[in-house]
Amino acid sequence: MQSLSGRDRAYAYLRDQVLSSPAATGTFLNEQQLATQIGVSRTPVREALLTLQAEGLVEMVPKRGVFVPAMSGRQITELMDLRGALERHAASTCLRAGSSPVAQMQSTLADQDHLSDSDHDGAAQKFIELDTRFHQILIDAAGSDLLSRTYAGLRARQLRVGLTALLHGHQRRRDVCSEHQRIVDALAGGDEHLAHRTIDEHLKITLQILLQA
Repeated sequence: MQSLSGRDRAYAYLRDQVLSSPAATGTFLNEQQLATQIGVSRTPVREALLTLQAEGLVEMVPKRGVFVPAMSGRQITELMDLRGALERHAASTCLRAGSSPVAQMQSTLADQDHLSDSDHDGAAQKFIELDTRFHQILIDAAGSDLLSRTYAGLRARQLRVGLTALLHGHQRRRDVCSEHQRIVDALAGGDEHLAHRTIDEHLKITLQILLQA
């Protein structure tokens, strides 16, 4: 397997480890510090940051550096609307093809459930990573490379808002698992209308929490 380039390593680290954290919001990033953490020179870090700027995840502020802006209520709403459209489409495609990934989604949900009441360091981060995987499994099962890439491109934003929603405590983790179970049950039952409704309800609840945060 070909190893990642310095730029790709920097991009993945920034997207998944730095920008996914709510703590990064409103801060300036130090390029040299990041380069040291990642183990690359500043050039690939700068290249990765330029890509992230183009994606709207960071802003280059003259004489000040790289800033991580907060997501506005409108941006969060648009994210959830887009997720809903993509996930409903994936659910319909899978159900019509008889290829719903129920077993994979159930397995990922079981891993999430084990973390519902965990206070271990990194438990919330792992829970949200599993959350993202749960939904990506459904998207990937639709069999569209473009759909999968589009959804995967939302990863940093999804991780950040997901972690923000979990600040409400362990109860939200338990609720997420219950909401995920309803999605799995709808898919297992072959009910397209119910699958759409459970997806929408899950995203609506998350959106309401985020807009109140």
